[in-house]
Amino acid sequence: MPIERRPEFFKGAQLKVGIIGCGYVGLPLALRFAEAGHKVTGFDTDPVKIEMLNSGRSYIQHIPQNKIQQFVISRHFGATTDFAKLKECDAVLICVPTPLDERREPDLSYVEQTALSIYPHLQKGQLIVLESTTYPGTTEELVLPILERSGLSCPIAAGQENEDVVCDFWLAFSPEREDPGNKQFGLAQIPKVVGGLNPPSGRAAQALYSQVVARVVPVSSTRAAEMAKLLENIFRCVNIALVNELKQLCLRMNMDIWEIIDAAATKPFGYMPFYPGPGLGGHCIPVDPFYLSWKAREYDFATRFIELAGEVNTAMPYHVAEATANALNNHKKSMKGSKILLLGVAYKKDVDDLRESPSLKIMQLFVQGGASLDYNDPYFPQLHKMRHYNYEHMKSVQLNPQTLASYDAVVIATDHSSYDYESIVHSAKLVIDTRNATRRVVRHREKIVLC
Repeated sequence: MPIERRPEFFKGAQLKVGIIGCGYVGLPLALRFAEAGHKVTGFDTDPVKIEMLNSGRSYIQHIPQNKIQQFVISRHFGATTDFAKLKECDAVLICVPTPLDERREPDLSYVEQTALSIYPHLQKGQLIVLESTTYPGTTEELVLPILERSGLSCPIAAGQENEDVVCDFWLAFSPEREDPGNKQFGLAQIPKVVGGLNPPSGRAAQALYSQVVARVVPVSSTRAAEMAKLLENIFRCVNIALVNELKQLCLRMNMDIWEIIDAAATKPFGYMPFYPGPGLGGHCIPVDPFYLSWKAREYDFATRFIELAGEVNTAMPYHVAEATANALNNHKKSMKGSKILLLGVAYKKDVDDLRESPSLKIMQLFVQGGASLDYNDPYFPQLHKMRHYNYEHMKSVQLNPQTLASYDAVVIATDHSSYDYESIVHSAKLVIDTRNATRRVVRHREKIVLC
């Protein structure tokens, strides 16, 4: 590896790119770089994932197995648990989880541990990019000091007057924008925001990402890039909270919130439709706003919109449980002792992703209420132990008219496209629909409770 290297080096052909974290973010990114002709190494601490990848197998539903096989065979992609191989890479991209802890405060242990794994192997001229969503300041306050334990330096410097700042290595932040299951916008089509710790680091990261995405959007600093990602998800969080609150008001006023949203969406300017649901799920929207509200407390600033939106969205699973109890009560049944079938445990339709799924909280509330609970999800034949829940004894039950008819209530929590909603409503005694999935079902509407 050359000692001296300019940012323009990363425009070169067949770079050696390391991706740390081979999950929903890291694996698609690794395959995209391999597709562009680079030599990619995936790093992960899970030996099961590494073995699967090196044998050309996929553990993520929307990533086809043959795509992994293609790049493994061509030797454009391989995976390892040996972090010493980081020293062979030109660029290292960090794609590890940034969850919340039990107090709903940022848990940066994965980022910190990754930085600790990198610095003993850090080389002059390497580019390090953090992609994990986090609060403004993480790259320079947490990652940089750990990397500089190597004896190499990357000065914090912003502005055109620092265009020629001398760096031993480059450091940048570029937030992931992966949307699992989205067939309209793949990784290559989504613009990539990039912020460097200094101008040369920014140019190096721009040069790298310009090879795999259609458009790179440079910003002035790592902090600006970190904040941009939070803004995107806080915008969605607040607007989803708004329609979730309006949904509950419309239920009391005997109005159809989905009809109202569709009518408002015909306005060609000044309005963007958001849709209610049983709560927030996924790795971003339920988590990211709290990263900023936590950081804002350092500045004696109360993020009231964020906190309120969080309260509304966090309360939605409780609303579903209450609506289910009320619907059962109207059928002269109590929650305790009732048989309930929950349809869909994934956080959104047509994906095999459980992260922060509101279904998991709803299931917990049903069990606490004394219900006998089963679930069905075509993407999860069996559940496993998770960070906050343990349903590893549960298996997806088969859907058929006899099964559906045996439950006191069927709760639609995730509106998978594979479900036959006409048949579900026809066979079930009572349907609690949290997603408006049954909107096209005409017959037996008296069985449906929208919540």
